[in-house]
Amino acid sequence: MTFMWRYEDTAGGEKDAGAKPEEFSTQSDAESWIGENWKDLLEAGVDQVTLMEDTSVVYGPMSLHPVEQ
Repeated sequence: MTFMWRYEDTAGGEKDAGAKPEEFSTQSDAESWIGENWKDLLEAGVDQVTLMEDTSVVYGPMSLHPVEQ
């Protein structure tokens, strides 16, 4: 089983961030990676991400935009 983040725009369409998404052997590794790299993805034009396990959705979409107060 392989985990990877699907990069999306605000409408849920796939977004090209300029590089092939990383693949991870565990969900924990994928979640750690997004915690460290979400700002770079946001700057590359990615609005939200969905965590995939092979072809199945684990959860998402999850916005990369900070919550406005």
